[in-house]
Amino acid sequence: MTNDASKPVVVFAALQLVNEQRTAYGLRYNDFVRYRKHCANRTHRLRSTLKMTHGKGREFKKLPALSTENIKDLHLQLLLLEAERAWAYSQDLSSQALLPANAAHASTLRHSSTGRFRRAVHWATQLLSHAQALHAQSRLSSENLLQVFVYTLILNGRLLRSKDDFEEALAQLGVARGVLDVLADKAATSKAQALYVLFSDEIGPEIRYCAHEMGREKAYDVDGIVQEASKGRREELVPGCAQLLEGLGKEGAGVEGRKRLEELTWEGTPVPIRNPELVDVLLKVQEAEARLNGEKKEKSSKKGVAAYDAILLALSDAEEVARKLVEAQQINGSTSSGTSGGPGGRDVQFVHAYIVYQLLSRRIQRDLLLVSALLTTSKASGSSVTKKSGKNSKAEQVDSRLYPAVVKLLDTVLQSLDQMRTLSIVDDSPDLASAVEARTSFTKARRCLFLSQCYTPVKRYAEALTLLQHASIHIRETLSSLSLLGPSDPISPSPSSPSYFPLPSSDITELESSIASTGLQFKRAWFTHNGGTIDQDGESAKKFEKPLFFNIALNYVELDMDRLATRAGKQPEPAPAPAAAPQVPVKQVPAVKARVEEVRPETPEPVAPVRGGLSSLLGGWWGKN
Repeated sequence: MTNDASKPVVVFAALQLVNEQRTAYGLRYNDFVRYRKHCANRTHRLRSTLKMTHGKGREFKKLPALSTENIKDLHLQLLLLEAERAWAYSQDLSSQALLPANAAHASTLRHSSTGRFRRAVHWATQLLSHAQALHAQSRLSSENLLQVFVYTLILNGRLLRSKDDFEEALAQLGVARGVLDVLADKAATSKAQALYVLFSDEIGPEIRYCAHEMGREKAYDVDGIVQEASKGRREELVPGCAQLLEGLGKEGAGVEGRKRLEELTWEGTPVPIRNPELVDVLLKVQEAEARLNGEKKEKSSKKGVAAYDAILLALSDAEEVARKLVEAQQINGSTSSGTSGGPGGRDVQFVHAYIVYQLLSRRIQRDLLLVSALLTTSKASGSSVTKKSGKNSKAEQVDSRLYPAVVKLLDTVLQSLDQMRTLSIVDDSPDLASAVEARTSFTKARRCLFLSQCYTPVKRYAEALTLLQHASIHIRETLSSLSLLGPSDPISPSPSSPSYFPLPSSDITELESSIASTGLQFKRAWFTHNGGTIDQDGESAKKFEKPLFFNIALNYVELDMDRLATRAGKQPEPAPAPAAAPQVPVKQVPAVKARVEEVRPETPEPVAPVRGGLSSLLGGWWGKN
């Protein structure tokens, strides 16, 4: 291997570039047409940038051969995207051949698809030859060369599988899977590890299918098949593989531990992150958590509350990425993310639910901290006012905006707890579900307590006492839910371990005593105010309101109100005497005599003269002359 220090080093991560292009331009939802158009546009721009066009107009200009001395990373990108373009076109033709409308020429489409697939393997082989030449000159790292090897083996293995050459396809894919496993173990960053795991999961089902078609008994044992294929064919398909892996260890020794994602666990089981997009956003969450832990000393101040904004923003971004992955998985109908995870493998839906749980827990923690900050500030201001006013001052004056603000924050906490209870990971754990329900009931009790404080300034003591009764019921629900837990609380297993919502028994006892003392205080204030009656001095007491059945009955029956008043123990009001009607003088009108009907003789009707002959017959038709 020659070492030419005058030549620049080429950095070309083939698998990372392929994953980014496929994810961003359509293959997340299996849109091969869009991805093929993108590859065509991208290759055209690269040719224009590298001045590798074949002239203008009808004049064809042959390009000079590409030498290793002049090669750049853009040349490698051009070859890679040409291979991706041909592969996307092949997949598009294969999907068209499966449509019932194209049944007449399905064989032609499959033949064209195979031709485009061969073209993709041709471009990938050219890319591999240039990468090997660059590595021989120490201008390309071993990791980048192994990525090109893996990409070429995957394409060639899929082409052989489409031709039903399952034995050779199994060897190609098995060696690629073995190299990916080694790369994942020696990855310098968590993102690179997730990238290798992602490609390893994609070819896992294809290896199992080839083994099944070959009639193997243990076709489900993908790891065993990969070990068998790696022992016999690795050096043949990947020349100098052992030396490349040794060089990979030396290259990654200097950057070991950089940008490593801490292990995520759920109920003692590790949660593997098998997608590079999730690694990026979870690294931001990890950095925000580190900054938040560094500001624990100021957790009761406004600065401590504002420190949660960064971690909530990072968790919101992570939730959005996970939700898009879940939607893509539901559309594609694939579960490749959990094919090789083993007993600890988790699918994308679980990772999404885990991120949502973390987001809701941090939101609850921020809201509870804000509630405590508001109450602490109110107590401090109230004590200072009491000291200034002297010992003979009345009860402490509380800002009227305090309790409505606390109730609003507790409403947000209840909303987050209700969403948390509906998550699948919470529903699958009985202890965690009981712990969440206990905290929901406890928050409802606190909300009723603070909401009752909002009614006392307007002298609505009956409503306030009713809310306190509801708070007592919620306290009993909290104790009942906590009795269903096991030996430890899954949310706060020990007092020393941090928890987003600690719920010790002392807090429940304190809240219960506070509800009792507040209820006694309200009863005394109500009795002092009006003797414990409802709306005695209000406007509603001045109006006489009948029961509802009176309003219905009076439409049909006239009631004896005096008798009802007597039965009620009241003296009926005496009816006022009717006033005498004034006498109006009546004028005497003389009687009119009745007229006698005069009888007149009947008037005789005129008799028409009688005509004879023809005139008497036609007289009825033509009338008189």
